Order: sequence, then C-alpha cells, then structure tokens
Amino acid sequence: MALLTILRAVWGYCFLIFIVRIVGRRPGKQLTPFEFVLVFYLGGLTLTGMVGDELSMTNAVCQIMTVAGVHWIITATRARFPRIARVLDGTPLVLLEGGYWRSQTMRLMGISQDDVMAMARDRNVRTLSDIHTATLERNGDISIIKQQE
Repeated sequence: MALLTILRAVWGYCFLIFIVRIVGRRPGKQLTPFEFVLVFYLGGLTLTGMVGDELSMTNAVCQIMTVAGVHWIITATRARFPRIARVLDGTPLVLLEGGYWRSQTMRLMGISQDDVMAMARDRNVRTLSDIHTATLERNGDISIIKQQE
C-alpha cells in the first residue's frame, strides 16, 4: 500500500512537470515550472491527507517526502547534466532580433508583439527601433536589450 502511494506521488509530480512544460512560458512568471509544481502539488497532497478518502497523515507525509525527494533528485540531475536541464527547463528563445520579429517562435509560445512592447515600455524602451534583442527567458520573463547609442 505504501509503495503504491509513493509511486502515485512520483507519477503525479512528473506528470505535472510535463504538463507545465508543454503549456509553455508566459511573460512575467517568476516561478520556474519546478517551483510552481512543487508549491501546488505539495499543497494538494497535504489537503488530500486531511480531507480525502484516505485520512492518514502518515500517507500524506509519505507522499510529501516522496515528492520532495524526487524534486531534489531532479534538481541535482539538472545541475550536473546541462543537456537534461535544457530538456526540462527549455532554453532562452529570441523573439526579436535586429528589428525582425521571430513570428513562428512567438506564435508557438503564445506571445504577441504587444506583450514584448509592453515589457519594453516597462524598461523605458519606447519604440521598436530602440530594441536590439528581445528574448523569452527560461523563467517566462522577457529580456530587452537596447540598441547601442
């Protein structure tokens, strides 16, 4: 029974990371997909242990410790193997370079030119010609590099 609980927790955690990775990144997110999943998944596990069909705190603690362990293993693996980190976290994506929009990348990420320009205005960049490069970072933020004066 405990093994089934542990396997369910591992599968649920990995599945949620997979879903967050597929859904993609949006501008302005501050949490990485791993932090996002960890926060909400652990909250759900805790709630399940208190109000679910299985009212066992031992079961909830077992699941939470399992997810924490899996998170630690994935974090350590990401730190040690950059190729795995790129697969799990993605890579920065150029949205605008040299005055040209990368329309396909923007469409795939669900980002409009207005999203990029709004972020540019937040950084006191007023016009498209003032932007050298706009990059969608791994955490969902958009970096704006100004043209050289």
